[in-house]
Amino acid sequence: MADAHDDAVRERFARTADGVAAHARAQVEQVRDELRVFLAPIRGDERALDVGTGAGTLALALAPLVGEVVGVDIVPELLEAARRDAPANVTFVEGEATALPFENGSFDLACSRRTLHHVGRPELAVAELARVCRAGGRIFVDDQIAPADPLAALELDRFERARDPSHHRTLPDLDLRHLFEANGLRLLGSRQFTHRRALGYYLELAGCTGEDAERVKELSPGDREQYVAESAWYLCAKP
Repeated sequence: MADAHDDAVRERFARTADGVAAHARAQVEQVRDELRVFLAPIRGDERALDVGTGAGTLALALAPLVGEVVGVDIVPELLEAARRDAPANVTFVEGEATALPFENGSFDLACSRRTLHHVGRPELAVAELARVCRAGGRIFVDDQIAPADPLAALELDRFERARDPSHHRTLPDLDLRHLFEANGLRLLGSRQFTHRRALGYYLELAGCTGEDAERVKELSPGDREQYVAESAWYLCAKP
């Protein structure tokens, strides 16, 4: 069932859909090259799911690597943008990460990229990824991760929410690992990344401009020009 936070996600991404779609297209090839290595071995006939697909970065990156991809999101404007670039083996449908419209065990590979920090109940989203993945299948999660220091994590989330009202909470690495464990998933591998983000572009991408942008810069975890973010990839197996 939709809630106020879902409405905030829809509003933010509907308003910034064009910029988000352009950002998504620019990342597809790099994400594909990195996934080809991280997900190996890939047979090529897998049915894959991309939850929180947005404008389709992950779904479009996966398309040449697998047999079929289904992308799911709650923002119609982003789905419309994703469909414009979609090859024949990719479809996009509207749906919620915490209540996926698919049967148990429907996918060989269930994925989520940069989505969990937008979800009010990330534990439900991970449970849904596990539910729709078949026994013996794999789950891939990519998200920004919070500092281990809880005060630093609070400051990061304060900044992210001020920049983007659709942001809910950045989970630390340990919390994500606990969610995988709680769903009976076996962690096969992980990889951490450091991103130096230019605040001007990062704020503009979220539609945060003018006086609002100047105010948010004061909350930056770095300085008024840039800050360093951490993210991680996780690959799990469903027994």
